[in-house]
Amino acid sequence: MQVNIKASKIELTPAIKNYIQRKMDMLDRYLTNIKVINADFEVELITHHHRKGEIFRAEINLKLVGDFIRIDKTEKDLYKAIDKVKDHLEEIIIEHKEKMIDKKRRIG
Repeated sequence: MQVNIKASKIELTPAIKNYIQRKMDMLDRYLTNIKVINADFEVELITHHHRKGEIFRAEINLKLVGDFIRIDKTEKDLYKAIDKVKDHLEEIIIEHKEKMIDKKRRIG
């Protein structure tokens, strides 16, 4: 899956970019027969002055044919936030695929 990656208030290093792309590529096996129109992934440092340290936000906006999925997670660790977005997106895609299969069974 081709993912547009954006960073706000932090530097988008090649390591972060590759990590996000690897995580999103893991979802390709669930996206068979589902057309992805657009995939935007954003990582952000929310605050520098938070009492408990830095807080990172990871967000995915996935536009599919006939559907739109948006997932947003915050964590103290950037990579953990990315992992949580990927895990939640995996669950949503599986549910979406099951709905499509059920719909085809009712029609057919």
